Amino acid sequence: MATKSAPPVAPSNTANTAKNDAKSSNLRRMPRTLAGSPVPDDATRKQTLALYESALKLMQGGKYDKAHQAFSQMLQTAPQDLADRIRMYIAACLAQIEKGSTKFETNEERYDYAISLLNQGQYEDAREQFQKILAANESADYAFYGLALLASMTGDTQECIEKLREAIRLNGQNRVQARADSDFETVAEDPRFTELLYPEA
Repeated sequence: MATKSAPPVAPSNTANTAKNDAKSSNLRRMPRTLAGSPVPDDATRKQTLALYESALKLMQGGKYDKAHQAFSQMLQTAPQDLADRIRMYIAACLAQIEKGSTKFETNEERYDYAISLLNQGQYEDAREQFQKILAANESADYAFYGLALLASMTGDTQECIEKLREAIRLNGQNRVQARADSDFETVAEDPRFTELLYPEA
């Protein structure tokens, strides 16, 4: 994760109950959007375009943090023809954010930022943000999950399994999430990973 409450959720107009229940859903799947998404139906596309225009206005108004979060949220479901432009604007927002002091009101906002860094391949910067979350809240399961994603994406199987084990210990829902998370494909064949995700087998 993000795409956001103890765990981070992408900003939206959904009800608070959905926000609380989305602990590990949307944002934690964000890294999988790097390849883009299939073209959605017309209604979804129209909604995405409206969000896209709103994010552009935020960016033009110098609200780079909010624009960055909005673009990152859209990237998850954006059609391929918009995905490249959205990534470009995400990179531009990050560049502007990094020029000044990036401040976060909550750990969830910091997680959003860390996930976007992960999406951009800025692994060490993402690691730093996850670790800052844990320094403020050592029980932040979503930060351990983020570190597990990072370790998988950088080929560190041992670190991935250790961090994912801790994320699952703190929140069992992370086990369900990891089963469907393609960002763990680099460690999917490791017997320790299989045992961790399917202890009942």
